[in-house]
Amino acid sequence: MALLITDECINCDVCEPACPNLAISMGPEIYEINPALCTECVGHFDVPQCVELCPVACIPVDPAHVESREQLQAKYARITKA
Repeated sequence: MALLITDECINCDVCEPACPNLAISMGPEIYEINPALCTECVGHFDVPQCVELCPVACIPVDPAHVESREQLQAKYARITKA
């Protein structure tokens, strides 16, 4: 599953640099997560770093992009060519 930044985002700038896959970028109003790059930090960390650091808890699982841990691991391997 990819993650999603909701409109509760306060643009605090902590999530973008924490993303090891560069999946987070500034959108028109708030930060956005590219589901093609988001692995929920599988392959890098035990927990999603953006979720861990977000001060307003505005990063839930994106129900439109449901993926198993195995699929996330495969995406990590594709992205990093590991």
